[in-house]
Amino acid sequence: MAATATDHAAKTGVPLCVDLDGTLIRSDLLVESALALLAHQPLAIFSMFGWLLRGKAHLKQQIARRVELDPSALPYNGELIAWLREQRAERHVVLCTASDVKLATPVAEHAAVFDEIIASDGHVNLSGSNKAKALVDRFGDKGFDYIGNAPVDLAVWKHARAALVVESGQALSKAAAKVAPIEKRFEVRAGGIKAWAKALRVHQWIKNVLVFLPLLASHRVFEIDALATTLLAFLCFGLCASSVYLTNDLLDLPSDRQHHRKRNRPFAAGTLPLIAGPIAAVLLLIAGFGLAFFVSHQFVAVLLGYYLLTSAYSIRLKRIMMLDVVVLATLYTTRILAGIAAIHTKPSFWLLAFSMFIFLSLAMVKRYTELLALQASGKVKASGRGYDVDDIPLIQSMGSSSGYLAVLVLALYIDSTASMSLYRHPHYLWMLCPLLLYWISRTWAIAHRGVMHDDPVVFAVMDRTSQILGVIAAVIVAAAI
Repeated sequence: MAATATDHAAKTGVPLCVDLDGTLIRSDLLVESALALLAHQPLAIFSMFGWLLRGKAHLKQQIARRVELDPSALPYNGELIAWLREQRAERHVVLCTASDVKLATPVAEHAAVFDEIIASDGHVNLSGSNKAKALVDRFGDKGFDYIGNAPVDLAVWKHARAALVVESGQALSKAAAKVAPIEKRFEVRAGGIKAWAKALRVHQWIKNVLVFLPLLASHRVFEIDALATTLLAFLCFGLCASSVYLTNDLLDLPSDRQHHRKRNRPFAAGTLPLIAGPIAAVLLLIAGFGLAFFVSHQFVAVLLGYYLLTSAYSIRLKRIMMLDVVVLATLYTTRILAGIAAIHTKPSFWLLAFSMFIFLSLAMVKRYTELLALQASGKVKASGRGYDVDDIPLIQSMGSSSGYLAVLVLALYIDSTASMSLYRHPHYLWMLCPLLLYWISRTWAIAHRGVMHDDPVVFAVMDRTSQILGVIAAVIVAAAI
């Protein structure tokens, strides 16, 4: 253990020892640091298994040596810190944590409420009975009060004069009361179904309706088998996408916490336990691919390609200027390919070309909106991205041009033999062109005014004008059939 002590003879109160992970902060420094390392060195996961064989304390030390965490960005327990400031005037306040001392020290310095730090040092993992022994050796049995948040802290409370509990609900307090008097409780709000729905981005599943496009384009929507297979494909993509969203949020914690909206995401804000994220991501991925085998082997291959590409995007590609938006457009188009694979229909060159251009435009809208918000906040460079505010005019020009190219592809399709073979009145489809021109122009105008939703696809679904245009377009297509 490592400790830095100050003279506390003048403080007459019983020393107050405070846990860090889940208590002082609504996070876990081991998970935070491991994710930070994996975000930049994905292959380090193999080294972690080797470090773990030499003990958890060694694992924490090796990870801590390779990462730097910003203590100011962590989700702190504000109520607890305010109370600790009051207590420090009366008694010695100690940060006693199982986290490695290299990571714990900057956190303690930022909180500015501690007189001493006792932490894991690469040899002893200061958790449970090890933490209890260290505190008894330092202050004597029943010679300190202890604040914790987990069942593992019961081993410490057995030797404490009084227990202070950070929890949601009362189960831990009841257990702690059996081994020590309860002096104080700090209630924290636990993340429930709403928090998980937000973390899984269930509302983003709307993007996966693109798997139905091949079904609609081939006029097979009334074939029960094809419809059921596409519905299952939609579910598979939803589960896989949610797994990716969780992974992305876990690897992107530092930049999310600097974002005006993303800092409220459940893991960034500490609403959900950080360790639950990787577990849920793996379970969702297994479920998604398990169900995918009931669709088709070709669909499994497309879903695997989608997962690998979106994982590469989360880990590295999103940081590369322009490549990130091309990948985003490709990911949308991959959903259409998945729909094609699900019902074993022939790929449409026109549909895929239209998809790439329209979704490249929307990806540009997304980046454009982010940079406008960045500019308004007085910043110059996007955190974790390859852009700065000087790129705003370029992105606007390229994005709007890509949208108009999508209209050109639609116009060429309408006059092709492909449309004539599918529609009895293909000339009716020409009315789609002015609708799409208006929608793209309006979307970019809204983005230019700085009132666009962070995700333009969500905007397209929720916007009343877009909904009306969608209904009109559906009527036109139905009339052309």
